[in-house]
Amino acid sequence: MNEPRTILHVDMDAFFASIEQRDRPETRGKPVLIGGKGLRGVVAAASYEARAFGCHSAQPMSVALRLCPNAVVLPPNGRRYGAVSEQMFAIFRDVTPLVEPLSVDEAFLDITGCERLMGPAVQVAQELKDRIQAALNLTASVGIAENKFLAKLASDLEKPDGLTVIGPDDVDRILPPLPVERLWGVGRVTKEKLHARGVKTVGDLRAWSRAHLQQAFGSSGEHFWRLARGLDRREVVPDSRAKSLSQERTFPVDVEDAAHVREVLRGQVEQVARRVRQGGYKTRTVGVKIRYGDFETITRRHTFGAATDETAELLDAACLLFDRWARRGFRPVRLIGMGASNLEEQAEEQLDLFTGPSKQRNKRLDQALDTLQDRFGGSVIQRGTGSVPERADGDIPEL
Repeated sequence: MNEPRTILHVDMDAFFASIEQRDRPETRGKPVLIGGKGLRGVVAAASYEARAFGCHSAQPMSVALRLCPNAVVLPPNGRRYGAVSEQMFAIFRDVTPLVEPLSVDEAFLDITGCERLMGPAVQVAQELKDRIQAALNLTASVGIAENKFLAKLASDLEKPDGLTVIGPDDVDRILPPLPVERLWGVGRVTKEKLHARGVKTVGDLRAWSRAHLQQAFGSSGEHFWRLARGLDRREVVPDSRAKSLSQERTFPVDVEDAAHVREVLRGQVEQVARRVRQGGYKTRTVGVKIRYGDFETITRRHTFGAATDETAELLDAACLLFDRWARRGFRPVRLIGMGASNLEEQAEEQLDLFTGPSKQRNKRLDQALDTLQDRFGGSVIQRGTGSVPERADGDIPEL
């Protein structure tokens, strides 16, 4: 029998908005919206004060301001948010090397065995929350459970600033009343199919046999049957063991502003590129993942001639893939993601006389930004956000 695991899911509370409220004392206690004010402006993040009015991320800014006319609207500062994220992950890795990033503001931590040195899981989680508060002046919600699904579910039950445990004896009490869409993988389309069959809660789903679910939903039926009973076999996979590195973001509502989605993608590339370098890797393949509101998902990939760890090259490829797709027919986006795969461990290398000046400049910029963020955790230098130059479609193959 496998040893029971102890998994934490740490999710920062209203991350972008909380950073702004922290750094701008005049906004504390006020509803804050992060995003653009233009005709097609979209909310990137909303403080809890704004959420009380019905505001949320990926909402048109015009709608949010109708709901909350007195909201303070601030432009996003991706570089600052990324720097705080790096500080946050450094704290996570002080607790355990088994850290699996999910996005810029959340991660799974496997602390199995740490209890012998650090105390019970609840104590470890509380100390982690305290360290985040002391170092970053921000709050986090933490879920504790034996697997990733339950830990992520737990972290969302008592936000903000929550600490929730779902133990084996809690599963049959907590899961059955929950809406069926709380199960990982149950999106809008699957929810509608389940509702049409009278399945609206996890308890309703539990009444179905495994065979019945497999007949109705194919391979996903087994997945739903297991999750409805709190079973999840997935391991926490840190970057050092990953075959690929990626980040995704699911929007609460479909985003119709291509520029907003592209900006989120740029931030994901910055984060993944830094993780590639931190892991001592180079990557041969960049992928962009796009999911529509009906859950149709497409992936576009580019494979480099030589493996790279340069942010500029990854940005160039990812944005070109996105831009070509958007030009051919943009559709509202539910999820955007970016990944680096075909990773290769890189040996120590030095810039030489045969490396072109542009490549030397990019590498030195990456090294400088990484060093400054490691040392100061701030946005001392910002990478330019100019548009990517146009290229012929044939330059990047579409899969």
